[in-house]
Amino acid sequence: MGTEYAPARAMAPTKLAYFDDMWALRSTATVVSLVQDGGRRAVVLHSTVFYPQGGGQPADTGVISSGGARFLVEDVRMKDGVVFHYGRFEDVGDGCNSEFSEGQSVNLEVDAERRNLNSRLHSAGHLLDICISNIGLSHVEPGKGHHFPDGPFVEYKGGIPPDQLQDKKNKLEKEANELISKGAKVLACILPYEEATQLCGGALPSYISKGSTPRIVKFGDHPGGPCGGTHVADISNINNIKVTNIRVKKGLIKVSYNVSP
Repeated sequence: MGTEYAPARAMAPTKLAYFDDMWALRSTATVVSLVQDGGRRAVVLHSTVFYPQGGGQPADTGVISSGGARFLVEDVRMKDGVVFHYGRFEDVGDGCNSEFSEGQSVNLEVDAERRNLNSRLHSAGHLLDICISNIGLSHVEPGKGHHFPDGPFVEYKGGIPPDQLQDKKNKLEKEANELISKGAKVLACILPYEEATQLCGGALPSYISKGSTPRIVKFGDHPGGPCGGTHVADISNINNIKVTNIRVKKGLIKVSYNVSP
């Protein structure tokens, strides 16, 4: 079948099925288009459980299949609301590739091990946001988060006196693991701006537009925060956090961390 060249702007936004259930790893969807994008093949679906890279979290990988055709998903990105599943069709033998056609129903399966690790790392980063206030650093402002397996970290605007860095590192790790041991359910929902503000302790970041309907992730009774990523079902599923380093440079506190296998 010939490859389609439909640009993202010509397609309706992809339904993000992981918003409805971020622990679902399988689903079915309808093929909207096959795309050749900058030398890479991509499949566009009407709906997806695959998480596209963004918000400091890596993309999911996995398989999209139907009949004899299998598309190995190696990367996922979202452009203008449309999710592109990048990868390649598996060779079915004799050098032939069986492909999808528009309107075809396909099965989606996300790599469970990768998703689980990415969710644990992302949740761990959010948990550190909660803990940073609990150890006497409520004056700092959350910044960038990098929840990738190769060196995850969270940043905050503010400072810590050099002679307190080791103490804060130890207290932060201890506080995080105490909360993990207690456990608490993780809630994710899309809310009107006013309700979201209340759930987030009375204020939302300035990048959230008034009148919008942000997705809020909340850990137990702690204030929530806007987030489009995937998370664990319960804080206890993080298992364990190791704070590997705290560094202060140019008004930024960088907290490097990791989670146990």
